[in-house]
Amino acid sequence: MKGIIMIMDGMADRPIKELEYRTPLETAKTPNMDKMAKMGICGLMDPIKPGIRAGSDTSHISILGYDPYTVYTGRGPFEAAGVGVDVLPGDIAFRCNFSTADENGIITDRRAGRIREGTDKIAETINSMELDDNVEVIFKESTGHRAVLVLRGEGLSDKISDADPKHEGKPPKEVIPLENTTESRKTADVLNKFIKKSYDLLRDHPVNLQRIEDGENPANIIIPRGAGAVPHVQPFGDKYGLKPVCIAETGLIKGIGKIAGMDLIDIEGATGGIDTNLENIRDGILETTTKDYDFFLINVDGADEAGHDGQMEEKVKFIEKADSIIGEIMKLEDVYFILTADHSTPISVMDHTGDPVPIVIKGPEVRVDDVEEFNERSVTQGGLCRIRGNNVMDILMDLMNRSTKFGA
Repeated sequence: MKGIIMIMDGMADRPIKELEYRTPLETAKTPNMDKMAKMGICGLMDPIKPGIRAGSDTSHISILGYDPYTVYTGRGPFEAAGVGVDVLPGDIAFRCNFSTADENGIITDRRAGRIREGTDKIAETINSMELDDNVEVIFKESTGHRAVLVLRGEGLSDKISDADPKHEGKPPKEVIPLENTTESRKTADVLNKFIKKSYDLLRDHPVNLQRIEDGENPANIIIPRGAGAVPHVQPFGDKYGLKPVCIAETGLIKGIGKIAGMDLIDIEGATGGIDTNLENIRDGILETTTKDYDFFLINVDGADEAGHDGQMEEKVKFIEKADSIIGEIMKLEDVYFILTADHSTPISVMDHTGDPVPIVIKGPEVRVDDVEEFNERSVTQGGLCRIRGNNVMDILMDLMNRSTKFGA
C-alpha cells in the first residue's frame, strides 16, 4: 500500500458576499473532489489546533507528525534547504522577498511585481556583497519573488526580529535583537547593513533597469524574515518506516521535505502561483508513483497566492483547474489518498487564518460516510468529525497497517 497526502495550499476560505456567501471552494466546479468525498471519509482539520493561524511551514510540520513547537525554529532554514543551500550548524537562515523600494526607502511592492525572470542574475550580485563583520553572505533565488539568505560566521544568533513591514507604504523594519546578547546584537546589526547594501547594489542593476523600461516594478531591495537556526529532525523514514518523496513547488515545502529526509522531485514549470503548470505536476505525480516510494507529500500552491492577493475569481478558477489532478490520482490502485489544505487563506483577509480546513481520505476499506461534496461546510457532516494535523499520519499509518498497538 502507498500513502499520499496532497495539500492544496491555502485552498480553504470564508463565505464571500460576492459569491452569495459561499466560499471559493463551494463555488468552484469540482466534480473530482466531490466524487472523492462520496468515495471517502470526510471531516474538518485544524492544522495545529483550533484558532491557531498556521503558517505553511508549521502546518506541514504538524501534518507530517512532528511537533511544530519543538521542531520549528523559523522559516529560513527550510527555505534554504529547499533551494539547495547546504546549511551548516551555526548558520542563520532567512526567507526573503525581492521587493520594490522608492528613492525614500518606502516599500511600494513587497513582491516586486511577482518577478519571474532575472532573479538568478540579481542573486549573483547579492553574493558579491562584502560585510564588515567577517560574515559570509550566501544568497539564492527561489521561485518567483522568493529567495533565501544564509549568514555564516562566528557569534551569530537567530534571536532577531523581521525586517518585513508586511504592507506596502512603509520602510523595512529596523531589525532588533530579541535577546540582550552580543550574538543577537551583532546579527541584527549585520542584517540591517545587508538590507541597506542590497538597495545600493540593486537600484541600478541591469535587470531592474530593464524592468523599469518595460513598465514593471524593479526588484531593488531584499527583505529578510523568518530567521532560524537549522533544527534537528528525526528522518521521516526512520520515524514511520516509509520511503518518502516530496513533490512541491516552493522552496519552503521542498525544504521541509529535505530536512525530514525525503527525496525531492522538481517539476518543470511549477511556479507556486496561479500560472503554474498543473499538467506537468500531474504527470510528475503519476510517474513518481510508479517508483519505489510508499509515501508521497504533494503541495500545490496557487490557491494560496490568489488568497493573499485577494483575487476571488482567480482562486475559484485555480481550484477548478486543480480538480483535474485529483481525478487522475484517484485512479491509482492500492493507495490511501488524503486531500486537504494546510490553512485557510480567505480573500477577505488576504492572509492565513485559524479556520479549520476540509479533509477527505479515500482508499481500501475506508468507512465511507454520507458526504457528497468537498467543501468547508459539507464535510462537517463527515465521519472524521474534527481532527488536528498531528492526527493525520497516525490515521494514515493505521489504514496502511503500519502502526503498532498501544497497550497489551
